[in-house]
Amino acid sequence: MHDPAPNFTTGEYLTRIEKTRKAMDAAGLDAIFVTDPSNMSWLSGYDGWSFYVHQGVLLTQQGEPVWWGRAMDAVGAGLTVFMEHADSICGYDDTFVQNPEKHPMQELAKLMAAHGLEGAHIGVELDNYYYTAAAHMSLTNALPSAKFSDATGLVNWQRAVKSAQEIEYMRRAARIVETMHARILDVAEVGMRKNDLVAEIYSTAIRGADGHWGDYPAIVPMAPSGMDATAPHLTWDDKPMKTGEATFFEIAGAHKRYQCPQSRTLFLGAAPQKYLDAEAAVLDAMEAGLEHAKPGNQAQDIANAFNKTLNDAGFEKEGRCGYAIGISYPPDWGERTISFRRGDTTILEPGMTFHFMPALWLDDGGLEITEPILITETGHECLCTTPRKLSVKA
Repeated sequence: MHDPAPNFTTGEYLTRIEKTRKAMDAAGLDAIFVTDPSNMSWLSGYDGWSFYVHQGVLLTQQGEPVWWGRAMDAVGAGLTVFMEHADSICGYDDTFVQNPEKHPMQELAKLMAAHGLEGAHIGVELDNYYYTAAAHMSLTNALPSAKFSDATGLVNWQRAVKSAQEIEYMRRAARIVETMHARILDVAEVGMRKNDLVAEIYSTAIRGADGHWGDYPAIVPMAPSGMDATAPHLTWDDKPMKTGEATFFEIAGAHKRYQCPQSRTLFLGAAPQKYLDAEAAVLDAMEAGLEHAKPGNQAQDIANAFNKTLNDAGFEKEGRCGYAIGISYPPDWGERTISFRRGDTTILEPGMTFHFMPALWLDDGGLEITEPILITETGHECLCTTPRKLSVKA
């Protein structure tokens, strides 16, 4: 027995479980086993850096969810999950860890059988980062009479509309990322090594803002300069910052695992006209997209308005221009559900949160000016107050 996890009330966890069970019913599932750490935490409260070993949360149609993982991590589960019964935390022996002779899923199969699931219809997350092909083979071989179906995204979709407490955590994360961007503008200068600048970013992120501490982000800072910034996902090195180069900073504030990403671009020296033109086009296109960020509209409405305005200004962006965000663990801060792109007909609802991410990559650099947004009852709220512009510093 222990006190409930402090991040949310037991009532909120039970509401999440009820919602998830309705989705399980609709899919004809007797149980689900989720290995995505975000889904594990959302359903149970578990929070630990143990996702490099096999672990998960088992949810059936009755009773508490069951945390299952490495035995030594059961201690951390006992300190973070909301469940009150001792048998809701199950650990497997350490001899199963990274041992080619046997697999932990053999132990999970025994747990499932103990819950009467030998012949059940079980949903597993086939397409996520944490459930391997070997894990699936081991589990299905150990439960030959059970039926397994892909439940990737089933829990993720239940997370789309945030509770008041979740939104509060995201607002705290927003204050942190604002502080991070302000620190970049304060200290970045010609000749500064990029790794020294990133050290300032990390220090600011973890110190937090407004009295709220900073958690680790689900993605490391993306901070490429010059030609490196023509690619979207490079990080940093020890090269000194140079006059005449743009650097975009795709970073996130995080609080209690809730992520608030935001990007801004800094140009050292006089910005060329093409960057100023790109800035104007992106800002106009963002305004056009944000006009459609309101309940009742479809996710694609934002993308279509953004892309039309951008194209009219002579620029094009390949790929989506936004995605759902919330609680997350490495390697991604997106929820892997809703995207701002043509064809996504998801209806926007109050309480949904997104990273509106209209980045452009030019022939000699990149421009990222992005906004985390909340859909409200009447429209939307930009969670951050960071000036929306290309920053220029001599």
